[in-house]
Amino acid sequence: MRTARRAALGVGGAVVLLAALDAYVVVTVLIDIATDAGVPLNHLERATPLVTGFLLGYIAAMPLLGQLSDRYGRRPLIHACLAVFALGSLLTALAGSLPMIVGGRALQGIAGGALLPITMALIGDLWDEHDRPVALGAVGAAQELGSALGPLYGGVLALVPAFQVLGVELGGWHAIFWVNLPLAALAAVAVHRTVPAGRREGTAGRVDVAGGALLALALGLLVAGFYNDDPAKAILPPWGLPLIGSGLVVGAVFVWWEIRSPVRLLDLSGTRKGALLATLGVSFLTGAALLVTMVFVQFTAQTLLGLEALQASLVLGRFLIALPVGAVLGGVLARRLGDRLVAVAGLLVAAAGYVLMSRWPLDLAGHPIDVALLVAGLGLGLVIAPISAAVLRVTPAAQHGVASAAVVVARMMGMLIGIAGVSSWGFYRFQSLTADLDTPLPIGVDAAEYARQLAAYTAKVKAALHVEYTEMFLVTAVLCLLGAVVAAWMLTAKGDAGRAGTTSPA
Repeated sequence: MRTARRAALGVGGAVVLLAALDAYVVVTVLIDIATDAGVPLNHLERATPLVTGFLLGYIAAMPLLGQLSDRYGRRPLIHACLAVFALGSLLTALAGSLPMIVGGRALQGIAGGALLPITMALIGDLWDEHDRPVALGAVGAAQELGSALGPLYGGVLALVPAFQVLGVELGGWHAIFWVNLPLAALAAVAVHRTVPAGRREGTAGRVDVAGGALLALALGLLVAGFYNDDPAKAILPPWGLPLIGSGLVVGAVFVWWEIRSPVRLLDLSGTRKGALLATLGVSFLTGAALLVTMVFVQFTAQTLLGLEALQASLVLGRFLIALPVGAVLGGVLARRLGDRLVAVAGLLVAAAGYVLMSRWPLDLAGHPIDVALLVAGLGLGLVIAPISAAVLRVTPAAQHGVASAAVVVARMMGMLIGIAGVSSWGFYRFQSLTADLDTPLPIGVDAAEYARQLAAYTAKVKAALHVEYTEMFLVTAVLCLLGAVVAAWMLTAKGDAGRAGTTSPA
């Protein structure tokens, strides 16, 4: 039995890794794909749906497909997701236009988004409460490893020389998606041999398709509202506020529907609602901190250190490597110390890392930045397993798929809202700091004077960027501290509930 469970865990972690790799795989080759799709280099904002389309499908599909796995079983849904993932990869590999590429990526996102909560729910089915955190930590590590390695993975596969067979391009960036076909097939065989068939008893019932559609529409409106095709003119596009407002209205309708519908996308009956909402809040804040880090560490390395994009991604790699290490360690510690203690400690450690980052000097050359990045990454990684274990503990077994989906949806929503807040505030802050600067022109001055003026201007711009970045790291530290406060309300893994053998109502 133990060997079978470990085999299922290994296969589940592998499919989660495959989906996570493809979430960020286009980052390195985005310009190549956009160029082949006819997008001019001075309008690369038109190519952003290549990333956001995947992430939107990734988020929107999680709750509904997690619920379907509760009803029809984990193995059939994993097989279906792998088939759709392969289809999306095929369409993307064959695509010659931007809409077709976006469509293929959206299919990949829908399928990939479901694989994580279904695998986490499978762990909830197969592992008892005591051993579950370690298994969840392993799956969380696979997710974080995929996020860390995605850009590098895409860049390496894109090195395959361009070549055609029967008029079909197989090399270059196309190779990234062609390789998914045999990988998905191998994963399907492994799933069939290791994952138990059938569904858990007591999971029969209808599926909340209307709730899933409302949630997907709300997310789509919010994402479209924050998409700005001319960021030089305003923080939001002209249609931004109407679409964001519409998204909030649809979100309110979704909540109304979920309260009154006899079939709910997230059924809170039988759960400790306070503990569940606190856990989802921690996941949301962790997601916001993650994306703020990915954006601003990359920018810091490129602007203040003067590194190229690939070299800058290696600086960010310190943080990303620490995440999966922290995820595994968090699972082990949560088993011994309890979910709440480990989650609070992890967020406090992360906050300390961001405080160190907020104190980075303007001249970063030779400064030991690795320590702060490793501390922040390790701290956020520690939170992954405890919040997953806590939300499974406060939900009935029949809702494990939905509960697992809710954790990831909350985290990804935090990432989406986090990047929106970072972009708008960062743009405003930088503009306010540089509003009085005059760009020097080589007119009416000799070359030496122009060089002096340009150097002074560049120094002031870098100083403004330094203030912007360090302030955002400090804001991220506050987010982590807020998350630690919220995590204090989480149900413990081994402490109060574990020793008492029961749970008190929230």
